Amino acid sequence: MEHSAPTLLMVEDDPEISRLAAAFLRREGFATELAESGAAMDAALTRIRPDLIILDLMLPGEDGLSICRRLRQSHDVPILILSAKSEEVDRVIGLELGADDYLTKPFGPRELLARIRALLRRAQGRVTQGRVTEGGTSPARRYGFDRFVIDLDARAFETEAGEAVALTTAEFDLLACLARHPRRVLTRDQILDFTHGRAAGPFDRTVDMLISRLRRKLEGASPGSGLITTVRNGGYLFTAHVRRLGA
Repeated sequence: MEHSAPTLLMVEDDPEISRLAAAFLRREGFATELAESGAAMDAALTRIRPDLIILDLMLPGEDGLSICRRLRQSHDVPILILSAKSEEVDRVIGLELGADDYLTKPFGPRELLARIRALLRRAQGRVTQGRVTEGGTSPARRYGFDRFVIDLDARAFETEAGEAVALTTAEFDLLACLARHPRRVLTRDQILDFTHGRAAGPFDRTVDMLISRLRRKLEGASPGSGLITTVRNGGYLFTAHVRRLGA
C-alpha cells in the first residue's frame, strides 16, 4: 500500500530561503507548502494538516515566538524553529514555548533534512519498531506509574481515569525516556541521546527546559507527585515505580 509523502509547512518571509529549501525538500520526497506570515500560515492550516511546521522567528506582523505559543494551544504538530538569532536565550524561549527543535541560520540543507526526519520519526513514535514478531504481534508497550498511564505505541498519555494529558512531541519523548529508565539517574547527554539520537543539537539547556515543562504538567495533573528529581552534578531521576500493563 502506498503511503502519502509527509507534508511540511514552512513559515518564512525570505523568498530566497523559502524557494531553495522547498525545492530541496520536495526533491527529498516531502510535500512542502510555503507561508510568508502568521496570517498566511493560518490560511494554509485550513487547507492542509502538516506533519511538521518549520517556523521562522523574524516574521512581518506576528513574530515566530507568538505564533509558536499560539500553535501549542491548539496543535500538537512538531515545530522546528529557524532563526538568525543564535543567543541561547532565544533558543531557550523557543523551546519553553513548545518548539521541538531549533536550527540557527545559516544552515545546510542536509542538517535541515536530518532535523526534520528526526522530528518526524519521534512524532510517529517508531510505531512499527518491535511491534510485530515472527509469532505475531508483540504486547503493547503500556506503562503505569503514580496516577498515569503512558502508551508508547499509541503515543498517548492519560490519567488512570482516562483523562488525556496534552504533551508536545518533545515532552512525550522525554517522559517515555524517563518511564523506560525509572529510578536511574540520567545525565543530560543520555537524555538527549535517548530522545533525539544523533540529530540532537548541542543545546545545554534543552533538557532543562523540557524537564521544567514536563514537571509542571505532571504536577498539574497529579499535585504533589514530585516524580522528577534533580540530582546535583548528575542529571535527573524519575522516582516513580513503573509497571508494565497488559495489552
